[in-house]
Parts: sequence; structure tokens; C-alpha cells
Amino acid sequence: MGIFDRVSTIFKANVNSALDKAEDPEKMLSQIPTDMNEQLVKAKQGVAAAIADEKRLGREYKNGAASAEEWEGKATVALEKSNEDLAKKALLRRNEHQQLANDYEEQWEKQKAAVNQLKDHLLDLQRRIEEAQRKKNLLVARQKRAQAQKQIHDTISGMQKNNAFSTFDRMNAKVDEYEAKAEAAAEMSAEFSGEDKLEAEFAALKTKTNVDDDLAALKAKVAEK
Repeated sequence: MGIFDRVSTIFKANVNSALDKAEDPEKMLSQIPTDMNEQLVKAKQGVAAAIADEKRLGREYKNGAASAEEWEGKATVALEKSNEDLAKKALLRRNEHQQLANDYEEQWEKQKAAVNQLKDHLLDLQRRIEEAQRKKNLLVARQKRAQAQKQIHDTISGMQKNNAFSTFDRMNAKVDEYEAKAEAAAEMSAEFSGEDKLEAEFAALKTKTNVDDDLAALKAKVAEK
């Protein structure tokens, strides 16, 4: 299993565990980018180790190639000294180093390709973490809005269950009843207070006569001007 496969497996396991535990959504969503960043650190360490292996293989290849060249030089010197046996031995040693250098070169090229792929995966993981952070912010906002809506719904539902508005209706009916009783009592008091209704009528007539006299006097005053 590769570095990024392990990161993906661990990340999915952490998310599923959080979901199974039914933890607070906001807390869980905030934890996801944190976990992803921790896995990113481990992935970077893995990529760094792969780069170190690439450099080591490159050095081994260069050392092998240099040794092969060195033994070829020695074979040349032996031939120049007319020592073919020694030249053959030197060429055999050159071939050994050249074969080793070829093997290291092959592994080096493969490691370079693997490192480039790991670097691409690392950049992709960083982009995914940034995307996860943005999605986390959106989901937290949606979750808070849903909580607020649920709270309002629960409040309204509770008021309906408790018949809060029907209480107002009953109180309104009671107040209407009290007002009607008060008006009836006032009317009864006036009807049966023992006052002479005839006296009351004359008093009203006197008040009206006084007002009529005042009006006539005012008209005369205006006419004189």
C-alpha cells in the first residue's frame, strides 16, 4: 500500500468513526482538516524519504560508472605495457562495475519517476485539504442555520402544544365579560339610584337654555361690528 493510499484509508477510518459516534457536527467537521494536515505531514515525510532514496541511487550509479571508467583506464595502461592478462582482468572488473552502474541507473530512473508522481500526489492532497477547509466552513454555516430553524420550529410547536394563543383568547373573552358586567352595573346604578328623572330633565333643559342665550348674545355682538 502506497503512502497516499495509507493516508486515504486512515482519513476515511477517522471520518467514519466520528460519524458512528454521532459527535457534534461542527466539532467533527473542524477535526477533519486537522486530521488531514496530520496525514499530510506524514505524507511529506514519506516523499522526503523517497527523494533521499533517489539521490542515493543516483550517487551509486555515478560511483559505479566512475569505477567502470577507472578500470577501463587501467586496462588501457596494461595493454600499453603489453600485459594482456592484466588488461583482461581489469576489463572484467570494469564490466562488473559497469553492470552494477547500469542496475543502479535503472533503479534511479524508476525512483525519479516515482518521486515526481509522489510530488504530484502531495500537491493534490494539499488542494484537497484546502477544499475540505472551504467545505467545512460551508457545512458549519448550514448546520448552524438548520439548528436555528429547528429551534424556532420547536419553540412554535411548544407554544401550540401549550395552547399559549388559546390562553390569550380565553383572557380576551374574560375581559369582554368583565366590561359587559361593568357597563350593566353602571346602567343599573343609573336606573335605580333613586334620583328624580324629572329633575334631571329640567337640569338638562336649563343647561340647553343657557347655551342658547349665550349664542344669541354672541350673534348680537357680531351684528354690531
